Amino acid sequence: MTEIEKLSFEDAMRELEQTVGKLETGEATLEESIKLYERGAELRQHCEKRLREAEERVEKITLSANGQPTGTEPAEQP
Repeated sequence: MTEIEKLSFEDAMRELEQTVGKLETGEATLEESIKLYERGAELRQHCEKRLREAEERVEKITLSANGQPTGTEPAEQP
């Protein structure tokens, strides 16, 4: 498991926002900007993955006849 995979969604988003902020200032060297961009792309992918996983879990919540949540079903694995 990589360092980024261990981050919570919130921590990854916070770091991504900081990374974008650093890139927007234009004060980083070209090499630093490339590394920041690569890190940002990895963080974005991680956040998207976490969101997809959460959406799948929400979609699997089962409801009773009166519309009350009764539990969850396991999501199908790709």
